[in-house]
Amino acid sequence: MTAGPTRARRIAVLLLWLAVVLAGAGIISRTQFSGDLSAFLPASPDARQRVLIEQVQSGVASRTLMLGVEGGRDAAQRAEVSRALGKAMRASGLYEQVQNGDTSELQEAGTFVFDHRYQLSPEVNPARFTVDGLRDAIYDTLSLLGTPAGNIVKPLLERDPTGETQRIAEGLIPASSPRSEEGVWASRSAPRAMLLATTRASGSDIDAQGAAVARVQTEFDRITQGMGADAPRLLLSGTPVFSVQSRDKIKGEAVHLAVVGALVMGCLLLLAFASPRALVIALLPVLTGVVAGTAAVALVFGSVHGLTMGFGSTLIGETVDYAIYYLIQARGAAVAGTGWQRWRDQNWPTVRLGLLTSVCGFAALLFSGFPGLAQLGVFSIAGLVAAALATRHGLPMLAPDGATGIGMRRHMARLAGGIVMAMPRLRWAFAALAIGAVGVLAWQGGELWRASLSDMSPISKASQTLDAQLRSDIGASDGGTLVVVQAADAQSVLRAAEAAGHRLDALVENGQLSGYDTVTRMLPSVATQQARIASLPDVATLRARLGQAINGMPLQPARFEPFIAAVDAARTQAPFTREALIDGPLGPVVNALFYERPGGGWSALISLHTTERFDTGQLAAALAPLPEVQVVDIGRELGSLYTRYLHDAFVQVMLGALAVVVLLGIYLRSLRRLVAVCQPLLLAVVLTLGGMAVLNVPLGILHLVGLLLIVAVGSNYALFFDQLQQTGRADEDTLASLMLANLTTVVSFGLIAISDIPALSSIGRIVAPGALLALLLSAAFTRSGVMRAPAKN
Repeated sequence: MTAGPTRARRIAVLLLWLAVVLAGAGIISRTQFSGDLSAFLPASPDARQRVLIEQVQSGVASRTLMLGVEGGRDAAQRAEVSRALGKAMRASGLYEQVQNGDTSELQEAGTFVFDHRYQLSPEVNPARFTVDGLRDAIYDTLSLLGTPAGNIVKPLLERDPTGETQRIAEGLIPASSPRSEEGVWASRSAPRAMLLATTRASGSDIDAQGAAVARVQTEFDRITQGMGADAPRLLLSGTPVFSVQSRDKIKGEAVHLAVVGALVMGCLLLLAFASPRALVIALLPVLTGVVAGTAAVALVFGSVHGLTMGFGSTLIGETVDYAIYYLIQARGAAVAGTGWQRWRDQNWPTVRLGLLTSVCGFAALLFSGFPGLAQLGVFSIAGLVAAALATRHGLPMLAPDGATGIGMRRHMARLAGGIVMAMPRLRWAFAALAIGAVGVLAWQGGELWRASLSDMSPISKASQTLDAQLRSDIGASDGGTLVVVQAADAQSVLRAAEAAGHRLDALVENGQLSGYDTVTRMLPSVATQQARIASLPDVATLRARLGQAINGMPLQPARFEPFIAAVDAARTQAPFTREALIDGPLGPVVNALFYERPGGGWSALISLHTTERFDTGQLAAALAPLPEVQVVDIGRELGSLYTRYLHDAFVQVMLGALAVVVLLGIYLRSLRRLVAVCQPLLLAVVLTLGGMAVLNVPLGILHLVGLLLIVAVGSNYALFFDQLQQTGRADEDTLASLMLANLTTVVSFGLIAISDIPALSSIGRIVAPGALLALLLSAAFTRSGVMRAPAKN
């Protein structure tokens, strides 16, 4: 005679369970996964942080690729490959601009600059066209005829004797551009041709960035095909490369950890149950939890960060515990088919309370001001709840009396019983260690929490070194300090950028800056263009002044009639705006430095080229009178962000801990029992932190998440020991389930601890020892004499 669930109920529950999992899988299949760390930037930033986040997500730095064509037969071959690769990249349409020093495709840009030279040249002012001004300008131009620049200047002498085109070109040359070899950019320190490209796609669109990065490699392979052993090799770096590498590495590591973790735990469960069927059943709540957690994040946030997906591996360590508790504790019922009812009545309340304490702990993350941290909270809560409900309602339909196989469980129970009886003798040793840990933590103080936001990045040191080398070769700004101009409309931004430029010129003169790049060199404000045009004299005045200016020079006035005609024509030129440049050859450069902000208004980015004498404080002081201009010290802002991030996380963890204590107090209704349950959890956290301090491990945000997991996992152990204390005697199956659950948790997080992803390994290194300590301490602080030899079922 059996008393298991009815067939109709079994079918209904299993079909509902399957439908929920399939629905979650359907949501996941349409979900976008991201890998950039901007998810771990604040959702409600201040003004400077908002500038930083905009640049991280869609600024020019987030879209810049640096390429090196290294080795090969000789410089000529590298130059040939560089030109062919640049041409192919421009033709692809994936890149806003591609620069490699090849000027063969810049004729159109040169024509525009020449035609609008009197609007673009910063030297155009009333003094420029006085007799003295004209004489000095023409002398400067003539002095260039005997230099390498003479070949460029000579054809323009009759039409541009004052050298406005030359002056504009000088301003557009990067302050620290690479040297030229065989007509293309080349490294100063290695046999390497250099290219610089900016992708069209936003920096936050990782899929599009991946396509752009892959296209570079595809075109390079095509160009170098057939070159044999002499073929050069491609070096590629930049934020798009890092974003793609991060996403792929996180996804690959998450799959790797899930597979390896499932295999290792599968072996452990097979040893424990000696039943493949029990193994499959035990893993079903885990699968349900991961699917539910991922789908919940996708629904709430619209996308899933790679670290959140990797965090799914950590859920295996706890969600499998629910199945272990059920499969072991539901066995041995007096009447076949009623084991699930006995477990529901005797053990489910304890598991449910452990679940609720975990939910309370992770609920604190939901209120984080950082989307990435909130994602972890949503993922954890949804995953744990789904796994627990699958255990409570689904597993009784599949195994009404738990797992029938014995396997190694009896030996595990005996070992657990011996540990349980021995642990109380060590409680004072644990207490002494805890006091020592508190002393170490007090001595180190805030120095223990010294990890940074960048420590979460999975980018290897080799990739970072290559990036620094290519950045140095190409003379790119290190981006350590940003000057950002913001205003409600485009013209206000341009006027403010011009004012900032005048102040930056002083820093260039005193040697703090080697130069800077600003959009106003290509797109002056309408007011500036009008002022320059207004300074141009009429034909008669210019002809008279020019005649006096060249008096004594070996030049005939008639030779400059084209110049007089050009100035006269320029006097009627209308100012040009961004729209006139956007589709032309200068459009990509303008777009990189001048853009409409996502939230409204306009911004201009001034890129600085600093020297050893550079001082951020003096830069900020120089620009302080300009309210539209902000100086963003990226290092300082990231430090400020992380300080706020860490503070908020501490507050959230403490609130979560308080919620756990309140929940336990309401349920236990006994101060003595509340202290008995919370004591091992607190000591496990203190001892784990003390161990990290002794090992000099820098702790950060995700270590705090690990502490929450210790409480989440350990609360189950502490509550079961509380339950056993109430009954006064430990039964064999309960001890076996606790030991097996702890073993799978420690092994799962131990695997995560050796992950190549710093963010995941941080969690694993905290939770693996912490979960073991939570079990041992729960046994150690059990009342003496209560835990006798385990009773057999």
